[in-house]
Amino acid sequence: MKISADLQAFQKRLGHEFSQPELLVRALTHSSISSPTRPDNQRLEFLGDRVLGLTMAEALFEADKTASEGQLAPRFNALVRKEACADVARQIDLGAVLKLGRSEMMSGGRRKEALLGDAMEAVIAAIYRDAGFDVAKKVVRKLWGKRVDQVEEDARDPKTALQEWAQARGQKPPKYAELSRKGPDHAPVFTIEVTLESGEAEQAEANSKRQAEQAAAKALLKRLEAKLEAKKNG
Repeated sequence: MKISADLQAFQKRLGHEFSQPELLVRALTHSSISSPTRPDNQRLEFLGDRVLGLTMAEALFEADKTASEGQLAPRFNALVRKEACADVARQIDLGAVLKLGRSEMMSGGRRKEALLGDAMEAVIAAIYRDAGFDVAKKVVRKLWGKRVDQVEEDARDPKTALQEWAQARGQKPPKYAELSRKGPDHAPVFTIEVTLESGEAEQAEANSKRQAEQAAAKALLKRLEAKLEAKKNG
């Protein structure tokens, strides 16, 4: 099967050249454009999720030989969640080669986090089916890169951590307020502000309320922790 120049370029960004390119085509085919003769990527997505899971579990198990199950679990979740998969998909510009129906294209499907994350998992499965687990693992480890080393910070849920910070100091839970929403319906940008009872506040923008809340909480935590550190050193 001959593939387009776009897919050839994508293979280079991905780091794997398919001996069975039809697997790659299927991994990139969304249900909005599927047909009896053109299957979508949902079955591959199911398999890719498991390949990714085993790869990340093994990486974490080897990286920290003293970590308990309770420490490994949140790190694992941070590495395999849909946001992480979508982030890697954006890194290799997977959205540019997604095969979508007209309605999905018109609604910004190439930028949607869920579609990107699902397709990334499907592509991992396609590599596994094409060349086996060792090759798939190697590609995944390369694509995820420093995320494995930096996962301790990513594994923290900023909203939970900020709430615990406030409660430990006798304050009420943080309040989140939507300050604005801009952009088209298919690609909105939310601005969220988080405020503590003490008056400390921080704002953040993201493509979903949840992400904006998490980002605002993370920014505020970082500032509060820097303040505490400065007091200690002062």
